[in-house]
Amino acid sequence: MATPAAEWTLQPGDTIERKQLHSVFGGRTQGGIGPSAKTPNVFVFTDPVAGEKHGYYDDWMPDGRFHYSGEGQYGDQRMVSGNASILNHQAEGRALRVFQGARGTITYRGEFVVDQENPWYEADAPETNDGPLRKVIVFRLQPVDTAPRNPATKLGRLLESHPNPIDELPIERNETEKTFVNPNREAYEAERREGRLVTAFAGYLTGTGHETCRHRLLPPGETRPLFTDVYCKQLGLLVEAKGSVTRENIRMAIGQLADYSRFVNHTTRAILLPSKPRQDLLDLAESQGCIVIWPEGKGYSATDATVLP
Repeated sequence: MATPAAEWTLQPGDTIERKQLHSVFGGRTQGGIGPSAKTPNVFVFTDPVAGEKHGYYDDWMPDGRFHYSGEGQYGDQRMVSGNASILNHQAEGRALRVFQGARGTITYRGEFVVDQENPWYEADAPETNDGPLRKVIVFRLQPVDTAPRNPATKLGRLLESHPNPIDELPIERNETEKTFVNPNREAYEAERREGRLVTAFAGYLTGTGHETCRHRLLPPGETRPLFTDVYCKQLGLLVEAKGSVTRENIRMAIGQLADYSRFVNHTTRAILLPSKPRQDLLDLAESQGCIVIWPEGKGYSATDATVLP
């Protein structure tokens, strides 16, 4: 005869050893998502503090939902295995139960259901061990037996402040896209050079009587903000800085400027580099409607000198 399924007795806030949880209710003993073949449950384990360091914001968001990043450490995540068990938990007659912690003593946060109108969305996050960026699946979970809480993550607090689609920030506000996408990674030397280039060029513009800023952009439907490097409204100048003169950097800057220029009014898109690049790279930038700026003596030179003060 089949053994009757154990009755669920845990209440939100209760603690239990993970080994004991699986011994009684089944499910995987490792990993972040554990569908059970023993009882009608799907177990989800989360550590918001550790996750935030790696670009995973598994916590409450301003929409009153608990956002949870799916499984899959390498490559784009797909709606298979544990991810599919979350998406289909109601159709399969399983309760979705969220725990804080992944090993040892864990805390039950409550029962949730996948949001019916908007069950999941895509975001960018790095592979395990700070690898390359890839697509991750983020589920929106609606609480059943617990009340929503205020956002506690950096991203959650930003979204709770209801930022405008376009906000001006001071140059000194040293936030970049990796601040929210891959916050744990140390800045590369090229990125530090970018920061110095931006500071110096903004200082040059200020010294000639021109005001500068940067922008934080939040495109419709996106949950991670974008950041421009330098903007001078008086000159209509939108600038993306790169810390080294390589084809890869020129290509990347062209793409970023094309992205940012959809939201920021400008007349000129410019790539700021530490030195003058070789001719083919200048031609590449010109072919895509971008000028190139680089330090020269005590000032700056550009492929179109008329844009400089």
